[in-house]
Amino acid sequence: MSRPGPDLGRIEGRTHILPVRVYYEDTDAGGIVYHANYLRYAERGRSDFLRLLGVHHQALAELPGRLGLAVRHCAFDYLAPARLDDELEVATTLTAMSGATLEAEQIVRRDGQDLVRGQVRIACIAANGRPRRLPDEMRRLLAPLCPSISLQDDEAPAP
Repeated sequence: MSRPGPDLGRIEGRTHILPVRVYYEDTDAGGIVYHANYLRYAERGRSDFLRLLGVHHQALAELPGRLGLAVRHCAFDYLAPARLDDELEVATTLTAMSGATLEAEQIVRRDGQDLVRGQVRIACIAANGRPRRLPDEMRRLLAPLCPSISLQDDEAPAP
């Protein structure tokens, strides 16, 4: 398991919190965060959530089949803008886990105010692009943080 550090964020209950600062490069000419950058913040939140728990993308890529995690679906609602120099938090909460997929709710906040809310579905895939079962060790690490899963669910063998 990875050692916690300020760069990886923190776990509060079942939610991972990642601090993010808005830089000039994140904004448009008016100093407002460009909409696509929220997707980048969300990706950092998910990646550091997994890394904090001990799940590393590089280690997945070294498994048989060279596994990876790919966004299969995402939907984001933009509620209020973030601006240059804002201190934001990306909150990531697992909402479901099945044989080959993870689902998460992600919220970008400033001072407790929701700015962006999103739902993301992630698929575990092999290098050939075919779905693969989430590795057992990864499922074991994530199960305590996902209310809708037990380690007995989805006991069918991986394709």
